[in-house]
Amino acid sequence: VQLVESGGGLVQAGGSLRLSCATAGLSFDTYAIGWFRQAPGKERELVSCAGTHNVIKWYLDSVKGRFTISRDNAKNTVYLQMDDLKPEDTATYYCSGGEVSTEGECYGTDYWGKGTLVTVSS
Repeated sequence: VQLVESGGGLVQAGGSLRLSCATAGLSFDTYAIGWFRQAPGKERELVSCAGTHNVIKWYLDSVKGRFTISRDNAKNTVYLQMDDLKPEDTATYYCSGGEVSTEGECYGTDYWGKGTLVTVSS
């Protein structure tokens, strides 16, 4: 099983990035995918997640209205569109996948990617 993040980089405040989490080796339709982030000196936190078939989505309060998660089941990929980025969004972003038994489960942590760094300058 592989989860590979991409799309991070350096962007000015107010800018946008789209992160991708490409998966392989798992039954994508039965895996919920979450995006986490970890800033230096801080704990890893869940930013957003999407259950199977996009039935359920969740966002951290501080990113609501700015970030959008989506799944492309044809490409086995989950995206995190990040708009109006702020310096406090600076972190390494990780995607995680977990097999779930219901469409109402939003994320799982069976497998992790290695992360992609997002840096937002003021």
